[in-house]
Amino acid sequence: MKKKMFLMISVLMVALSAVGQAKKPTIMILPSDNWCVQRYFMTTFDNQGTDVKVPNYQQAFQEDTELGQVISKVGSILTSMGYSLKDAEQEIKSLYVKQAEDNVTLSKGSGAQLVESLLDILKRRIKSDVVIQIWWKLNREGAGRSASFTLEAFDAYTNKRIATSTGTTKVSKDDVPVLLENAVKEHIKPFDKQMSEWFADQKKNGREITLTVRCWDSWDKDLETEFGGEELTDCIQSWLRKNCVGGAFNLSDGTESFAQFEQVHISLQDEKGRAMDARSFATNLRRYLQKEPYNITSKVIIRGLGEAVLILGEK
Repeated sequence: MKKKMFLMISVLMVALSAVGQAKKPTIMILPSDNWCVQRYFMTTFDNQGTDVKVPNYQQAFQEDTELGQVISKVGSILTSMGYSLKDAEQEIKSLYVKQAEDNVTLSKGSGAQLVESLLDILKRRIKSDVVIQIWWKLNREGAGRSASFTLEAFDAYTNKRIATSTGTTKVSKDDVPVLLENAVKEHIKPFDKQMSEWFADQKKNGREITLTVRCWDSWDKDLETEFGGEELTDCIQSWLRKNCVGGAFNLSDGTESFAQFEQVHISLQDEKGRAMDARSFATNLRRYLQKEPYNITSKVIIRGLGEAVLILGEK
């Protein structure tokens, strides 16, 4: 009887602990841009006549023997602290597998291939609340070696830096992954505090996105068209006041065919408990404008997780 009672109390304590533990953001750990530059894991592409260099994460994971181990060590520390970790290496592999499948997909009739635009490629962003970038450098010491490191956390929706931690490990003969694991453990509390404060603010005030409303040139109306005595821009602002957290948004620019809304604060989840991002928020606005008295057909285009463009007039 005493044993059963002890087990029941233990289960109850575990359950209460789980309920009481605050939900933490979903994270993904990647090497920093500077780390990729130093090791020549960069790809250059032509952006309208200008060469742009971006990290080649797939090459980095395939060719660097330390990267996977370092991310695994750091990830295990953060996971033990309650963060939900997405495996960057596996996600990137999945992206390339899907691309390969698309490249060999043919239609039954004509044998035509799938058309993929640059926009389609850019939309393939790995979704997480936070992207953590790690940089490290090995220092040779007389009695062994040390490693300097920097951890930086960025809001995946706005690219704003939300937490940072930097330091140098003690001199040791350990391998680099173990060196960094010990160093991160020593410096992780202030980093975790910054992350927790940011996420608490997100839950209270909503996550920040950018929403742009534009018009197709084929549309016979514009944002100055009146509905019930109010211009369409004003109608959209009324909808935003009702649907933004605390009614918070900023109309930073606008004309008869263009409206730029910044610092639009949206809930982390919708009424069904699903994660809310810029696309789902803009889709709600699209559906609202489809109804009476507007009857406006429109199209949503996304630019990453935190920016959406709603184009009025047709799809």
